[in-house]
Amino acid sequence: MIAVPIRRFYQNPSIRELIRPLGQIISFSAASSVVLSLLILLVALVLRGTAVNEYALSHYQVDILTLTLKNLPQVLIDGITLGFVYAAIALGYTMVYGVLEFINFAHSEIFAIGAFVGVEVLIAMNNAGVFTGISLWAAYGFLIIAILVGMVAAGGTAVLMEIVAYRPLRGAPRLVPLISAIGVSFFLQDLIRLVESLTTGQFHRIFPTFGNFDKRLLISNFDIAGTTLELNIQFKSIIVIIAAVVMLMLLNYIVNATKIGTAIRAVAQDRASASLMGININLCVVVTFLIGGALGGAAGVLYALKFTRIDPFVGFFPGLKAFTAAVLGGIGNLTGALLGGLVLGLLETFAGSYLYIFTMGAAGAEYKDILAFAILIIVLIFRPSGLLGEQVGQKA
Repeated sequence: MIAVPIRRFYQNPSIRELIRPLGQIISFSAASSVVLSLLILLVALVLRGTAVNEYALSHYQVDILTLTLKNLPQVLIDGITLGFVYAAIALGYTMVYGVLEFINFAHSEIFAIGAFVGVEVLIAMNNAGVFTGISLWAAYGFLIIAILVGMVAAGGTAVLMEIVAYRPLRGAPRLVPLISAIGVSFFLQDLIRLVESLTTGQFHRIFPTFGNFDKRLLISNFDIAGTTLELNIQFKSIIVIIAAVVMLMLLNYIVNATKIGTAIRAVAQDRASASLMGININLCVVVTFLIGGALGGAAGVLYALKFTRIDPFVGFFPGLKAFTAAVLGGIGNLTGALLGGLVLGLLETFAGSYLYIFTMGAAGAEYKDILAFAILIIVLIFRPSGLLGEQVGQKA
C-alpha cells in the first residue's frame, strides 16, 4: 500500500527530473572511486617487491600496500570534494557549448568574479563585527548570502558579456567569438585587479574565519595493520558537496522539466527551427549565460571557502581543469560534466597523494596535473567525444 503513493510520487515528471541526478551522482561517485581505487591498489601490489616498498618501509614503517590502504579513504573524500567543485564550474562551459557550440574561455573569470564578490561581502561583514558571537546557524546563513550575492554578480557579468561581446559575433565564423572570449577573459582579469587596487589596495584576499567550517567531522575509526585510523571530513568540504549536489539537481530540473529549459534544448538542437516556432533565441541564450554564470559564481565562493585564499588569477587553473572535465565527460553533456569533474578531481587527488610515494620522492604533488591531462589525452585519442559523448545539435 505504501509503495503505490511512492511510485506515483516518483512518476511525476517534475519530481523525477529533480531526483534523478541523485542516482547519477551516487553511481558516478561510486564507480569512479572503485575503479581508481582498484588501479592504485594494483600499482601498490606490483611495487611490493621493488625499491619503492623499501622506501615506504624506511620512511613510513609500513609496506607500500598498507600505506596505500591507510591513505585511500581520506584521498577518496578529498577527491570527490574537489571533483564536485570542478563539476560545478564545468556546467557553465558545457551549457554555453550546448547552445552556441563555442567555448567560453572567459568563464574562468566569471568564476573569479563570483569568488571575489562573495569573499568581499564576508570580509565587509567581518570588519563590521557582524560575526562576533553569532550562532552556528547564523554563520551558515551568512555564507548562503555570500554565495547568492556571488551568483548574482557572476550571472549578471555573464549576461552583460554575452550582450556586448558575443551577440554581435553570433553569425561570424567560430574562431571569431573564440578570440573574443579570450579577450574578455584578459579584460575581466584586469578589471578585477583594477577594482581591488582602487577599493582595498590588495590583490590577495583571505576568506574570513567564522563558524565551524574548518573543523572536522569524525566519520569512523578503523584498524589497518594494527594502526587505528580516523576517517574525517571538514565541514566546509561537506558544504561544498551539498551545495554542488543541490546546484546540479536544480540545473537538471530547469533544463528538463521547465518551459524555458525545453526552449533552451530546442535552441541547442536547431536554432533556426526553434526561431520559426516562436522561441525567443536571444532570451534563451541570455538565460543560458545567466545560469552558467551563476553556477560559476557559486563555485567561486565555494572554492574560496575550501582553499581560503584567492587572487585575480584564481579562475585560471580551476577554469582550465573544469574545461578539461567538460571535455572528458563529453562537451555539451550536463551529465558528462558531472562525471568528468568527479574523475578529474579524483585523479588529481590520487596523483597528489601517491605520486611522491611511488616515485620515492622524485616527483611530488606539483606533477599531479601531468597525470590528469595525460589521462585526458588518452581518453580523447580513443574516444574523442568524451566518456559519455557530446550532446549538441550540430556536430563540429
